Amino acid sequence: MAKQEPDEGSKEITSVDGERSGLRGWLSQTARALTGSNVAVTDYDPKRHDRLVSFDGLDGYEEIERYWVDAPFAFVSINYNPEETEHLYHVVEPQLTEFEQELLDRLFEDIRGPLLYRETIAENPEAALREELTDRLEEYGVTITDETFYRLLYYLHRSFQGYGKLDPLMYDPHIEDISCDGPGVPVFVYHDDYTDIETTVRYERDELADFVIQLAQRSGRHVSVSDPVVSTTLPDGSRIELALGEEVTPKGSAFTIRKYADEPFTPIDLLEYGTVNRKLLAFMWLAIENNRSLIFAGGTAAGKTTSMNAMSMFIPPRAKVLTIEDTRELSLYHDNWLSSVTRERMGDADITMYDLLRSALRHRPEFIIVGEVRGEEAITLFQAMNTGHTTFSTMHADSVQTVINRLENEPINVPRPMVTSLDILWVQVLGRSDEERVRRAKTIAEIEGIDQRTGELDYSNTYSWNSTGDSFSENNSELLEEIREERGWSQSELLTELRNRQRFLKYLQENGVNDYRRFTAMVNKYYADSEAVMDRIEQNDISVDTGG
Repeated sequence: MAKQEPDEGSKEITSVDGERSGLRGWLSQTARALTGSNVAVTDYDPKRHDRLVSFDGLDGYEEIERYWVDAPFAFVSINYNPEETEHLYHVVEPQLTEFEQELLDRLFEDIRGPLLYRETIAENPEAALREELTDRLEEYGVTITDETFYRLLYYLHRSFQGYGKLDPLMYDPHIEDISCDGPGVPVFVYHDDYTDIETTVRYERDELADFVIQLAQRSGRHVSVSDPVVSTTLPDGSRIELALGEEVTPKGSAFTIRKYADEPFTPIDLLEYGTVNRKLLAFMWLAIENNRSLIFAGGTAAGKTTSMNAMSMFIPPRAKVLTIEDTRELSLYHDNWLSSVTRERMGDADITMYDLLRSALRHRPEFIIVGEVRGEEAITLFQAMNTGHTTFSTMHADSVQTVINRLENEPINVPRPMVTSLDILWVQVLGRSDEERVRRAKTIAEIEGIDQRTGELDYSNTYSWNSTGDSFSENNSELLEEIREERGWSQSELLTELRNRQRFLKYLQENGVNDYRRFTAMVNKYYADSEAVMDRIEQNDISVDTGG
C-alpha cells in the first residue's frame, strides 16, 4: 500500500482520538490561551501546518495498515516480514530535531518542579502543563514554530501525564494486553486483529526499573527490592502485575498490563465475535431472569469475566446487585448496583473477598457477582446459593469436570451436596477455528444433582461448541423444563418465549445495539412490556436509543 500518513481530517481520526481525553481536544484552547503572548501559537490545522509525524516504511517489511491512536501526534503501522512470516507493531511519533531535543531536555528539568507546586494541577493538569510550557518558553526567549510547540507539548504530556513511551499502546483500542519481559527485549501486545505481536518499544535496565516504580506509585502502591512483586490496578481500571529487579525475575524488571475496557462487551458483542449464538443467549437470558446461579470457567485470557459481565446485563432492572472483585473489571448499567473491591496488603486492615462476601449478605442482594472464587469465600458463596441468592462467579478451569474437582478439593472444599445448588457451568476457551484464535463458549452444562448409584455429581451439556465447523450443538434442557413449570407455561408458550428473545436479540444485532447502556435500556423495555416490544419489532417501529 502507499506510504501515506493517516489523514488528519478523516473520520477515523475523530473516532479513535475520541477514545481519550488527550491533546487534540484542547489544541484550539492552547492557541487561544497563548494569543498575544511572546509565544504566539495558532490552532493546529493540517491544511496549513506541516505534519507532526511522518513514516516511510521499514526495510524488509510490507505495511499492512496504519491507524491513529492520538491524532495528529501518534499512529501505529502494522508491518509484515514475509521471510520471518511475522508481524511487527511499529509506533510512529513526532521526530525531534537536535534543537527540539535539547529544548525538551531542558523543559523536563524546568517544568517538573513548578508542576508539583501548582494549585491548579489537580483541577486541570492539561491546562497547568500548557501554562508552564508557555512560561518557560517565554523565559528562554526562543522563537519556535507552531509545529515545534505541539511536538514539545506532546512529549511533555506523554511523560508527565501519560505513560511515557508506552502511551500510544495504552490508548490503542485494539490492544488487550501489554507485556514487557525484561530490559532490552521488545514489548509484546495482544492485538484483537493480529493476536500476539512484537512492538518496536523497548526499555533499558534502569529506565524499566524506574517505569515499574512509577506504575506502582500511580496505583497507590509501593514496590521495592524487599517487596518486588505487586499486583494492583491503575486508576483507569487496568490490571497490572509488576516485578522489580532480578530477585524474582532474573532477566530484570518486568510488567504486564491487562487493559480495562471503558465500554464493556454486551451480549450483542459476543454474538458479533461468534462467542455464542442467539439460541444459547436466549437460554441464558431466561435462566438469569429466573434466578439461576452460574459459574464462568476458562483459562487465562479466555474471556470468562467479559462473558460474565455481558450476561449480567440480562439481570432484571429493579433487582439489587452486589459485585465483589479483587480488581475492578465489571461494569453494569444498573440502578440498584453496589460495587465493592478488596483491599489487600494493608496489615491488620486487609479486607478480603471473604469479608466482603459476608458483608454482602447483610445488604440483602438478589444477585451476588464475585470476580473469582479460589478459597474460603467459595463456601460462603455456596451458602448464599442455598439460602436463595442468585450468584455469578468465575474460576480458572478448562472443563466442567475440572471445575467440579476444584470446588470439591483443596483449597476450596465445597461439600458435594452444596455444589448441587449451582445451576449452570459456562466453560469458555481461547481456541482456534480456520487458523484464527477465537473465544468460544465451549460448554454450557447444567448441574443435575448427585447420582444415587455412584454418589458422583451429575451434569449434562446443554450447548457444546464444535471447533471443526465453528458451530454450536444443542441438547434437551432439564432447566428449561423446571422454568416452564415454575412459570406455569405450556411447552408451546416456552418455545414462543425463547423464539421471541432470539428475534429480539437478532433485531438488536442488526441495528448495531452494542453499547451497554442502549442494550440494557432495550432489555429493560422488554421486561416492562415484552408483547408491545415484539409488536413494534414486527413493525420495525421501535427506537434503539436509551430514551426511545
